[in-house]
Amino acid sequence: MSRNLDEIDLKILTEIQADGRITNVELAKRVGISPPPCLRRVRALEEEGYIHGYRGLLDARKLGFDVTVFAAVHLSSQAETDLRAFEEFVRAEPLVRECWMLSGEVDFILKCVAPDMATFQDFVTHLTAAPHVRNVRTSLVLHNSKYEAAVPLDVKGRR
Repeated sequence: MSRNLDEIDLKILTEIQADGRITNVELAKRVGISPPPCLRRVRALEEEGYIHGYRGLLDARKLGFDVTVFAAVHLSSQAETDLRAFEEFVRAEPLVRECWMLSGEVDFILKCVAPDMATFQDFVTHLTAAPHVRNVRTSLVLHNSKYEAAVPLDVKGRR
């Protein structure tokens, strides 16, 4: 963290994580301050990068994306320019929803969604042909046991 967050800041962040559409008046009431300083605090938290944005969480399956797959990608080169080139490649791929660079044998893990297996297989063919991709191992998601988009602000010992 770039600064110490006080109890009110943490309450604001907790409330915004729970309901990104909360009004400033309701937020101020829940955290125990008046609306003007509440709005100033929210704006400061945004400007300092604690709040990256606001968005709705959509149900991929209801929207026709029935396939979720994790793809472990191993590159043939870990040169900085090759790593950045791969990151640029995945940023341009709409089926890739998340991309994480890892340490160890796997260089990147990708979370991908697709409407069907044929579409995903076409993507894997495209992915394996990308520059410096040595191999790709995929794991089809059978079931999601936990999904929590929020940061666990209530975990003890974080301050």
